Amino acid sequence: MNIYVGNLAYAVTEADLRKTFEAFGEVASAKIITDKYSGESKGFGFVEMPATNEAQEAINGLSGKDLKGRTERQ
Repeated sequence: MNIYVGNLAYAVTEADLRKTFEAFGEVASAKIITDKYSGESKGFGFVEMPATNEAQEAINGLSGKDLKGRTERQ
């Protein structure tokens, strides 16, 4: 399942995102979308989790939680 993660703090790295979601299961990939000119985060990304039930648990468990000063949205 590919999960949209919005309202990310600009300081959040792909490693941070992966680690946060790995608490709920296997993460196939974690990608933060960046500006192609500056390379800075656009404040959102995607996490891919192979198991649908683990992905749903992550969505339920992390939606509205603070990650480096901003509240995540899935």
